[in-house]
Amino acid sequence: EGSSSVNFFLSLYRFQACVYFASVFQAMSCGIHYLASVFMAVTPNFVCGIPGNVSSVLFYNSSESSIEDIWTLWTSTENYIVVQLENGEIWELNQCSRSKREVSLDLAYEYKGNKSKFSCSDGFLYDDTKWKSTVVTQWDLVCDREWLAKLIQPTFMLGVLIGAVIFGDIADRLGRQRVIWFTSAGQFVFGIAVAFTFDYYSFVIVRFLLAMVSSGYLVVAFVYVTEFVGIKARTWASMHVHAFFAVGIMVVALVGYLVRTWWVYQIFLSIATLPFVLCCWMLPETPLWLLSEGRYEDAQKVINIMARWNKVSTPCKVSELCSVQQDDLVRMGDNDTSSTKKHNILDLFCNWHIARRTITVWLIWFTGSLGYYVFSLSSVSLGGNEYLNLFLIGAVELPCYIIACIGMDKLGRRNTLIPFLILSALICVLIMFLPQDFNILIILANMAGKFSIGVAFGLIYLYTAELYPTIVRSLAVGSGSMMCRVGSVVAPFCVYLRSVWIFMPLLLVGIMALLSGILTIMLPETLGKPLTNTLVEATEIGRNKKSCSGKTPAHSGAALEKIEMFGQEAVSTEK
Repeated sequence: EGSSSVNFFLSLYRFQACVYFASVFQAMSCGIHYLASVFMAVTPNFVCGIPGNVSSVLFYNSSESSIEDIWTLWTSTENYIVVQLENGEIWELNQCSRSKREVSLDLAYEYKGNKSKFSCSDGFLYDDTKWKSTVVTQWDLVCDREWLAKLIQPTFMLGVLIGAVIFGDIADRLGRQRVIWFTSAGQFVFGIAVAFTFDYYSFVIVRFLLAMVSSGYLVVAFVYVTEFVGIKARTWASMHVHAFFAVGIMVVALVGYLVRTWWVYQIFLSIATLPFVLCCWMLPETPLWLLSEGRYEDAQKVINIMARWNKVSTPCKVSELCSVQQDDLVRMGDNDTSSTKKHNILDLFCNWHIARRTITVWLIWFTGSLGYYVFSLSSVSLGGNEYLNLFLIGAVELPCYIIACIGMDKLGRRNTLIPFLILSALICVLIMFLPQDFNILIILANMAGKFSIGVAFGLIYLYTAELYPTIVRSLAVGSGSMMCRVGSVVAPFCVYLRSVWIFMPLLLVGIMALLSGILTIMLPETLGKPLTNTLVEATEIGRNKKSCSGKTPAHSGAALEKIEMFGQEAVSTEK
């Protein structure tokens, strides 16, 4: 079955291959910035600061000369450290308070006498054995300011949601090329700017802008590569964008291991994709968008470049593409008067069958995103080496997308989605019953959970497009993507529920995955079936096979087929 992957790369010949790999390479930066906070916003062990110079430190039965020597013995947030100052005062240092002993005759850990309690007005002392500096230690985001640290990832994901909406619309209006230029440069500029923010609020604002451009690039990159690659390679092409995103997560783990100061760490992550920023201006606009805007001369220039790169001696003319589109419009105009109607979100609930389908699809989008980020963000808290954990969580995605492609082509979309959703729910339950000291088994189980939810998350893009008719297809995918962003905003809060019960995030993901898997049984299979044009045809999918034999929309499909011929002709010429 490896031939499917080989055929994917063969179908991307020369021009398409260069454009494709240049575009998806920058998707790494999206994966980098989405998960950068797992190390940048770490909260190390800490206690209240002290109002003087320390002469001796006591922690249970261990006596040291400095607090830095105590951190290796620190096991719980309930612990406290006893210190004696050079002036003879004895203090008990907790995480969010400190107490001065009224009687300071001899240094002992246990004390039953009177104590005066004070706030941490002298700041905090942090364990810097693992991380020299994080945003938490930089701005003291602990105790009564801890909630600010917990807002770092949710506010980023909110920027992801807004950026997807804004830049998706701008790409339709101004073109894919300009948005790719702007968002690529924006990721680099805002990424570097984050490292030089002067306080927490400027940090969050710049990260919010970084999230918007990162999300905008990822959304537009999907459309961009789809409009350039051939129809046969489209499934694999969309999946491999996810794969490069996963590579970005692996880069985060590697850089986090090598660099332990947050602002240096951020700079290294931001310059990782600088080569693309320097050459992204060479990427052309897609011929399909140019044709849709009536810019025929510009479209012809791009087509000629494609032909020259692919060594096609007789490139097609824009006039031929226009004539094909006009013929298609004439044929469709008589038979599909509903296509001229303006459609809105309510059309996704036009009848019981479509409404049930929409609710299920939205739930799958939400669950896929929720599970994806819960497994990713929780990986650094599994025990063992947190850098290796995150690296493996990213690496496990690479084979999962190959399995998803093969499953979609051989078993079908629904028949691949159902078992992997239910499997992810079962894995969540399994992890809850594993002994907590079995670190290796827990890490492997989390990798399996990320693998199974990754398969479901990867294929829902294409499955959603096939479940809905032409007139509301973009609306369906867009609304599903919106639910995906909602899931990514909720995921960090879900991870924080570990403080309530360590298995609470897994329980929520497991329940959602099981419910989604059960509801998916009622969805129709779309493998091998033509795309539908109307809501009536879409309603009949799975109920009456003959009713789904409607023609595939061809408004721009024929033009795309002619453009894609350049890659195929070049392959046959070379062979």
